[in-house]
Amino acid sequence: MQTTFKILFSALLVAFFFNCKNNKETPAETTTTTVETPTDKKQGQAFIADDGSTPNVLQIAMGSKDHTTLVAAVQAAELENALVNAGPLMVFAPTNEAFAALPAGTVENLLKPENKDALANILKYHVTPGNYTKDFLKKFKKLGQANNQDVKVEVIGDDVFVGGAKIIASVPAGNGIVHVVDKVILPEN
Repeated sequence: MQTTFKILFSALLVAFFFNCKNNKETPAETTTTTVETPTDKKQGQAFIADDGSTPNVLQIAMGSKDHTTLVAAVQAAELENALVNAGPLMVFAPTNEAFAALPAGTVENLLKPENKDALANILKYHVTPGNYTKDFLKKFKKLGQANNQDVKVEVIGDDVFVGGAKIIASVPAGNGIVHVVDKVILPEN
């Protein structure tokens, strides 16, 4: 029996040796693929197509005919990626009419590249961490905004005003909620 074991062990060792040798003789092919990305193309999570999940706050604004000015401002301030993060985010979204009510030339001036920081500050003043309904907002006196300033919350009857802007509609989003407002909320500075 010991002899049979030695023969079997020797056969396995020889088979193992030849198998290893054969694997070394067939070189593996490697292919390197280079993907070129145009430098002028926008990058980040905001620019990934996703038709399967609940729309995020940016997608809701982009899909609204009443928020084209807001979307243009977000794009000019390059804040798209901030509005698609996991959140939750509350965005107080002024309508086109709200932007049109600003003094003549204000929007055009803010959309200029040299005013990008001022525009970003105003837009961040419209964003709050959290996901609160209009009714739940009635419990607040103020909210801390994304630009590190507070905004006043007022309740008049059943209406909720944030920074003087009345919430006229609310749309749940995959990463928070969009509260449509009738006025552009301007920070103190």
